[in-house]
Amino acid sequence: MSRIRLLLVDDHEVVRRGLRMLLENEKDLVIEGEAGNGGEAMALVEKLKPDVVIMDITLPDISGIDATRRIKAAHPDVAVVALTIHEDQLYFFEMLQAGASGYVPKRAAPDDLIMAIRAAHRGETYIYPSLAKLLVHDFLGRNGEEGTKETVSGLTSREQEVLALLADGKTNEEIAERLVISSHTVARHRENLMGKLGLHSRSELVKYAIRKGLIKP
Repeated sequence: MSRIRLLLVDDHEVVRRGLRMLLENEKDLVIEGEAGNGGEAMALVEKLKPDVVIMDITLPDISGIDATRRIKAAHPDVAVVALTIHEDQLYFFEMLQAGASGYVPKRAAPDDLIMAIRAAHRGETYIYPSLAKLLVHDFLGRNGEEGTKETVSGLTSREQEVLALLADGKTNEEIAERLVISSHTVARHRENLMGKLGLHSRSELVKYAIRKGLIKP
């Protein structure tokens, strides 16, 4: 079985040690190195060529955002997953625009980080559900500012509501209860809106929004 090679970047040794203990329990993950600042991280990426970098944002020399931008410029095949205490939209959008393939708050469950690592290695994007709604709300807001009040990329107002709730991590049943419609109707709206956008998952929605310039810090 091919293993995912990781580089841990955090300025707190106790955090790195905890991550090592957590991730080494997964048979498909292997930690190749650790870095305590952005400069060291870039040097180790050059030396070790890891598959995925777990990147803190607040580092003592350069920010994790800047380090991510430089790493992706030099090594576009290396995926970066942000693991941070920051959950505000400024850091979130800037990290995505720097090239991160995932964004996970440190308060998240261990399984969320592991899912983000595996998704990044597959070339997908993983966004923690409570943060994904920021992306969709910005997506809807920018189109509204441009005068597209009735639809967004051909979406009806109901499809926009469903899209926002899906990004918030709601299930079909929860959305049905919120909008007072059947779960079957929610499933149909979900299929229609993703079809209109030509997308198949939340991660593709993230990439679409970035590519089209629909997100802004």
